[in-house]
Order: sequence, then structure tokens, then C-alpha cells
Amino acid sequence: MHERAWIVVITGDVKFSDTTGETVMAGPGAVFELEPHERHSVLAASEARLLLLLAPWPGKGHPGTMTLDEKAHAQQHAADHAAALARDAAAPKQP
Repeated sequence: MHERAWIVVITGDVKFSDTTGETVMAGPGAVFELEPHERHSVLAASEARLLLLLAPWPGKGHPGTMTLDEKAHAQQHAADHAAALARDAAAPKQP
């Protein structure tokens, strides 16, 4: 995400993990604050509802803030990246 984020558990239980490998089980009322671009995962441990708040919207680097030229370049970059991944996957593995 390009924005600061707050994740609030409304109902149910979730497992929240961050890049340090720390994992927390949380229930209703739990709040997680994330910096822009901070990696994380949230998995529902039961049927759950979450509230996601993003601010400011859109954040710097968000596709919604790009010009048409920047978007065209981003699409080409993504296509080049996908092609490189496909080449790497098809290449013989070195022992």
C-alpha cells in the first residue's frame, strides 16, 4: 500500500504477521497501524470483518496519482518484469 493504513478487527479472529516474522492472533477491537509500503499479511482464523483505513488517499506513488505517460510506462515496466519472470522460470536450473 502507498498509504499509511490502520486495520481494525470488527468481528472474528485474525492472524496478523509482519516482516519480522512476528505473528499475533487478534480479535474484535484489535488495531494494527502500518507505515506506507510496510509488508504484512492478515489471515482470517474464523469468519471475520475488518475495517481498513488508508490516509492520505491516494498516497504518493499510488497509480491514481500518475499521469497518463507515467501509467503507460508502468504498464510497460510490468510487462517487461512479467516476461523476465517467465524467462527465469523456463530456464534450466543450475545444479
